[in-house]
Amino acid sequence: MSRVGNKPVEIPASVKVNIADNVVTVEGKDKLSMQLPPKVNVAIEDNKVVVTRADETRQSNAMQGLARSLINNMVVGVTEGFSKSLQIIGVGYRAQVSGQKLTLNIGYSHPIVFDIPKGITIATGEGSTLKIDGADKQLVGEVAATIRRYRKPEPYKGKGIRYVGEHISMKEGKSVGK
Repeated sequence: MSRVGNKPVEIPASVKVNIADNVVTVEGKDKLSMQLPPKVNVAIEDNKVVVTRADETRQSNAMQGLARSLINNMVVGVTEGFSKSLQIIGVGYRAQVSGQKLTLNIGYSHPIVFDIPKGITIATGEGSTLKIDGADKQLVGEVAATIRRYRKPEPYKGKGIRYVGEHISMKEGKSVGK
């Protein structure tokens, strides 16, 4: 029995939820839609979204919890939004946003130009920080992971791109033997 899937999702007053043809659409500050997973039924009752499973199999139990979590993330995304912060550490490493392009100078012979997807905003802050905001939780996480992948933090000096608050295990350098 899915404990997560049995909880109804509260719909705030500023949000509209529409269910049609196995597609859930949530509108608020932004508009998100998703295809429902199989073996799941969704209904709106008393200003709440209720997710039920079609049968009592293990897979439908898992799909019920998945569908409920995705719908809840959509409701939170259109009301509050999601955000990730990245830190760029290294001498001469910097980022610059111009329009829908992010330019990263991170120690390579050429700058890296990243096209910012629709629905995502990136802001550069003090101390070489990037703040990634958007309504779609999965897209925000994917953009942050893609940017981090361009220059992962290295374990000797810690240079690279990391999440704010991420701990990097540092290694000792070579020791000179006598």
